[in-house]
Amino acid sequence: MARLVKIPALVDPHTHLRDLDWAHKATFTSETTAAVAGGYWAVFDMPNTPPTTTDRPALDRKLAALSAGAVCDWGVYFGASQADNTAEYAHVRGTCGLKIFNNSTTGDLLIADQGQRAQHYAAWPGGRVIAVHAEDETVLDILALVREYRKHTHFLHISTAQEIAWLTAAKAEGLPVTIGVCPHHLYLTEDDLPTLGAFGIMKPGLKTATDRDALWAALQSGVVDIVESDHAPHTLAEKQSAKPPYGVPGLETTLPLMLTAVQAGRLTLDRVIDLVATNPRRIWGLTAPAETYALVDLDASYVIDRANLHGACGWSPFEGMSVHGRVLETWIRGTKVWDGEQVLVQPGFGHNLFN
Repeated sequence: MARLVKIPALVDPHTHLRDLDWAHKATFTSETTAAVAGGYWAVFDMPNTPPTTTDRPALDRKLAALSAGAVCDWGVYFGASQADNTAEYAHVRGTCGLKIFNNSTTGDLLIADQGQRAQHYAAWPGGRVIAVHAEDETVLDILALVREYRKHTHFLHISTAQEIAWLTAAKAEGLPVTIGVCPHHLYLTEDDLPTLGAFGIMKPGLKTATDRDALWAALQSGVVDIVESDHAPHTLAEKQSAKPPYGVPGLETTLPLMLTAVQAGRLTLDRVIDLVATNPRRIWGLTAPAETYALVDLDASYVIDRANLHGACGWSPFEGMSVHGRVLETWIRGTKVWDGEQVLVQPGFGHNLFN
């Protein structure tokens, strides 16, 4: 007998939806379709798809394209630029926060100089989230800026035991930080790379079993705030090329993977709901609209298969894994947008949550 549960207003604050100059990889319609298939109410898009979202014209272009194409609700990050675009910050409306890339990743927004990072921290308006890509000792560099400027900083895709230790201490110190981790760092390690090949290449890269275990412990203890997908689709041809790009898709597999952890006794259902819904809404100051939820069959068991995925890239690093928890319906603002098989609304149904 099915065990049905309504999970209210899931939010993924860390996605790369592509479109624009990278529409050959994916579109706002295809990837928000993946989002509602995964049970999400809303997703937030990162600024490193060209043209990078680092000035007002680029932001306006992205906002218009998302408004026309999205089938779920959404937010957009503004990007910090090496070229010092801090003058733009006073006029950046319609965004969910600032993204600073502090270590090498896809795109050309890397800011490696601590002085430049400080300029961006000083200029960004208080009370609005700064989301950071920070790995290894760079975590300490960013914590120094948080300590100086006291601006809420969300550390994306944390992947090592040492990073968790530093951020646990930062929370104990009272710094305004929150922590996100990704399913690929929870379920996969560097030992999987010989099998996965290019499908296991992402930033940050897969780590050791010890690091993976530290992430699970931090989930269980409450130190980690959010499980986020870092959804980053690339075409099969690109991933199978001589120089495969970083990134893996994850919007359709995040919730089932976390519900599989519930089935295994690693997490409670209430904890998973905090990680994928309650905490992201709290951190970004969002109120769930009435009748916005994912209806999930907790006991449904199935194997992740690319033939049943709805994002444009058509593959998953978790292909072949057996999971529990199937999204039967997704409702947004009282409208059923997903019936378990297809989208029931037109592109443009989604709203910008930060207007």
